[in-house]
Amino acid sequence: MTSKKVIELFYDVVSPYSWLGFEVMCRYRNVWNIDLKLRPAFLGGVMQGSGNKPPGLVPNKFAYMTHDLKRLAQYFDVPLQSPSDPFEAMFKKGSLSAMRFVAAVQERETGGDKQVEQVSRELWMRIWSEDKDITDPASLSEAAMKAGLPDSEIKELLKLSTSKEIKDKLKSTTQEALDHGSFGFPMMVCHVNGKHKMFFGSDRFELMAHCIGEKWLGPQPGKSAAKL
Repeated sequence: MTSKKVIELFYDVVSPYSWLGFEVMCRYRNVWNIDLKLRPAFLGGVMQGSGNKPPGLVPNKFAYMTHDLKRLAQYFDVPLQSPSDPFEAMFKKGSLSAMRFVAAVQERETGGDKQVEQVSRELWMRIWSEDKDITDPASLSEAAMKAGLPDSEIKELLKLSTSKEIKDKLKSTTQEALDHGSFGFPMMVCHVNGKHKMFFGSDRFELMAHCIGEKWLGPQPGKSAAKL
């Protein structure tokens, strides 16, 4: 069996498109011959560093996004629905504290990214399915509890998330995303034969599969395979 291809997934839980990309890549982790590396980063830093503009600042783009997400939620089978005030949730409150918390979870976790995956998913559920806050420490604690983390560990993680160590870790990962050419999330970096190839967005999976020598079986590979 050939060695696994490494795919890095850069994401931020404030981004609904990142949620779609995240779920698809988690589904394909055991379908494709890949080693998936979760890279939680700060979308605000990438937008600023790349000079990109949020869709909320372009009225037509923001209006389109609202309808687009409804279609995508059904297609990808992800319980995604816009919060009551998406502009406030995405751009006024932001995700800095949430992503520092995810970075702290990853810093403490050993033997894989299972806790990072579970906590990230719970945070997406809060903002993009349940219309809840993801900035308050109590909200972060609740998401972590739902992800299965014990209360004592959650308290330690909340404290760690405000440390210089974690702030620098998140800055470093965000800078890595920029160094790869990122201007938004989700961003996948595929390492193949000593080279890396960057793919942006939740609509490039078929092309990515072609480039890494795998097959795209749709957004739910298990169901697609069952029909073959």
